[in-house]
Amino acid sequence: MSVLRHAIVLTAGLGTRLRPLTLVRAKPAIPVAGQPMVRRIVRRLADDGVTDLVLNLHHLPHTLSAVVGDGSDLGVSVRYSWEQPAVLGSAGGPRQALPILGAPLFWIINGDTLTDANLTAIAAAHLASDALVTLALVPNLEPHRYGGVLLDDEGRVIGFARRLAAPSPAAIETRHAGSYHFIGVQVACADAFRDLAPGQPANSIGGVYDQLIASRAGAVRGFVSEARFWDVGTTMDYWKTNLAFREEGIAGRRVTIDPSARVTRSILWDDVDIGPESTLDECIVTDGVSVPARATYRRAILLRGERGPIASPLLGLGG
Repeated sequence: MSVLRHAIVLTAGLGTRLRPLTLVRAKPAIPVAGQPMVRRIVRRLADDGVTDLVLNLHHLPHTLSAVVGDGSDLGVSVRYSWEQPAVLGSAGGPRQALPILGAPLFWIINGDTLTDANLTAIAAAHLASDALVTLALVPNLEPHRYGGVLLDDEGRVIGFARRLAAPSPAAIETRHAGSYHFIGVQVACADAFRDLAPGQPANSIGGVYDQLIASRAGAVRGFVSEARFWDVGTTMDYWKTNLAFREEGIAGRRVTIDPSARVTRSILWDDVDIGPESTLDECIVTDGVSVPARATYRRAILLRGERGPIASPLLGLGG
């Protein structure tokens, strides 16, 4: 169990690549196999000994506070850091939350990534170093999708690489050898963000962390493992993540499916009603949608509309 008791969960992002799903909920509030992603993250942190959390809010904040509340049902205390009128970024957000969190050392967890990374080992590695920040990393097997973190032989971060726009096999092989993918889990000291003014937008990678690296070798370190992670950046990422957790179910709360309806390989959010003799195949049905009797949808995202479901195509499944 980790010795760290405090955490900031980054949940303020707009989730533009996940639209239209993020027109209904903030991205971390979107359910994975029936459970909001942010609740999965908070429960994992609670299981590892975290007791006090701050979530930053901006886009559709009520959808997050409604599923997390004060955290008491998850065994933790949750408070909120509001970011208005703009999102403050991956460094500005933590800086804004420092007075609320009130801890010199804490976790920063991305609210749109699930992972089984060993938190105890990451915390121990950080405490054994003189780093201000320790990033959880895995080998970067998809450099065409993700930028990379560059390490020296001692595990110190020496820079960050952009994703390869159109990589050749040789370029991918080269990138594998020296680049790692950050999986959204890190340990950070409050001092890493002290030079930022509260309310100032700033990013960590590509901003504050680059400055730390330039000012002191070893200020940012990497912890490399073979941890699994599930990214929910796009609708296809979301689809694949749900498939990975499908044994836990596909439906949310208060879902009604008529016995004569046919529902295959579909994701159902909360308060969904599937009418008689209707057919859903490879669909994502968002909150409050009522599918009429004898309606048929295939590879569609359904949103609630005044006169029935609003459908948009679910692209990229193939076949």
